Amino acid sequence: MVQPNQPDKNRFFYPRSRYYGQIRPECLVFNANLQEFAQKVSFISILETSGKLAPEEAYKQIKGLWKELKHSKKELGIANEQD
Repeated sequence: MVQPNQPDKNRFFYPRSRYYGQIRPECLVFNANLQEFAQKVSFISILETSGKLAPEEAYKQIKGLWKELKHSKKELGIANEQD
């Protein structure tokens, strides 16, 4: 059963920030991926800091998330701003 305050919990646990960059579909998707990456890294960091996750495992999980984010950027065709 879904509780009435479920949207409030979701906004609390999974906050989303407004996007201020170029309004292109690929940029919006990458921004969503980046925010999800940051949220997951935060959770992993909390688990590692509290002793619930070994440092090596935390590193391995964050490295995997980073590879996924890089792959997402490449697939979306987003170039570096410096290029």
